[in-house]
Amino acid sequence: MNPAINHLHPYPFEKLARLFADLKATDLPNISLSIGEPKHQAPEFVKQKLVESLQHLSTYPTSKGLPALRLAIADWLKQRFQLHTIDAETQVLPVSGTREALFSFVQATIDRSHNSGQPYVVMPNPFYQIYEGASILAGATPYFYNCTPENNYLGNLDNIPADVWQQTQLLFLCTPGNPTGAVIPMEQLKKLIALSDQHDFIIASDECYSELYFDQAPTGLLQACAELGRHDYKNCVVFHSLSKRSNLPGLRSGFVAGDSRILDSYLKYRTYHGAAMPVQHQLASIVAWQDETHVEQNRQLYRQKFDLFLDELGQLLPLQKPDAGFYFWLKVDDDERFARHLYEKANITVLPGCYLSRDVSQNHAQGNPGQNHVRMALVADMNQCEQVIKRLKRIL
Repeated sequence: MNPAINHLHPYPFEKLARLFADLKATDLPNISLSIGEPKHQAPEFVKQKLVESLQHLSTYPTSKGLPALRLAIADWLKQRFQLHTIDAETQVLPVSGTREALFSFVQATIDRSHNSGQPYVVMPNPFYQIYEGASILAGATPYFYNCTPENNYLGNLDNIPADVWQQTQLLFLCTPGNPTGAVIPMEQLKKLIALSDQHDFIIASDECYSELYFDQAPTGLLQACAELGRHDYKNCVVFHSLSKRSNLPGLRSGFVAGDSRILDSYLKYRTYHGAAMPVQHQLASIVAWQDETHVEQNRQLYRQKFDLFLDELGQLLPLQKPDAGFYFWLKVDDDERFARHLYEKANITVLPGCYLSRDVSQNHAQGNPGQNHVRMALVADMNQCEQVIKRLKRIL
């Protein structure tokens, strides 16, 4: 077996199961706020298109995807991020969900023979654990930058030494952030692009929560490139998905877009990897990317739930509305004890923040920035959210 597997951390939900192993929850039905799995209804017109396309079950999909899907994605990107141009043929690649793509992208891009010593993949802390696991299995070393209240959960990348940047091959961004909801501003994205030019590393921006916002649409990495006149998107790629935007996590549909040189090699890798999106999923994805009405309706549901929690629980819990996304990143005295208390007394599941981050001691980054936070995903329907509020009022 690949010895790097032994260096992988247990997934957060495996740790959560162990945390609750000795507890007996109350008889109330469980309400899970721990997993970022959207529970709003999938759009009916997408489901209908999927059903209409089932004859394609007898068709092998291509790794590059249908031209019509790439064109729909390119049109959406141009409208959403004010891009002057993006080539559907060379700068867009459909993928079978961004979790798969984030993992395989690291395997395709890390060059273990380059530079002296082991290459770095720089990533936020807390983070989506795929970044770390993919880096370890690709033979790279994760280098964490802590996202804390003091830096508005954006991390202070100025504190990363030049010698680390020199050995960095890939920088992961997550904007809006999981779990913090922080949105990276335009000027910081431009600064990171300049840093990429200086040290020649790839920037991979995970933007899967970009369509769940309250007032102002978050800026994207390709948008920053466009403002700089970099229409080749050199060394920049973005990851987007229909899972959160359109409540379609089971469709496993997303895309990677950006630098055509990178995507050309990544497509070659994917041809061998064998993760092509089924044709019927591609056809359903086209109609999803072409419609914004259901996306705005989805945003409105999340706005209502955030407002409800803030109004009803704002005096009991230090709730802070995020920039975007569907998580509360809640400060508590002891994250594991808080999670156990909610599970045992109210059968509500939340995720301790320390499971989403790592203890670090490097330069100006110290400790575990997720510790004494919990992630609450407002994915349950309104009725369940109202039940959560009643239960929390009773036990807090």
